[in-house]
Amino acid sequence: MIAPPVLIVKLITLVLSLLVAYLAYHGYRRNQSAPMLYVSVGFVFIGVGTICEGLVYRLLDTSLQSAAVVQALIVSSGLLFILASLTRRPTG
Repeated sequence: MIAPPVLIVKLITLVLSLLVAYLAYHGYRRNQSAPMLYVSVGFVFIGVGTICEGLVYRLLDTSLQSAAVVQALIVSSGLLFILASLTRRPTG
């Protein structure tokens, strides 16, 4: 069983990251700004990464180390999307 304080903190992080992703997507739709789309996708990955460790560990019956590696890969992917949004040159 996941301790309630850990679960609460992870759910808060998930909600906040999805809220930022929604706002970034809204900014993308309003301004047709491709970097905002990358930010949005990045925060979705970060949000999903916050809860996937426990899910992978419990549902797939893996080791905690394997679950942590999966989480790190997902969160790192999200950070790469955000980094791409900051370093990408505008087209046009």
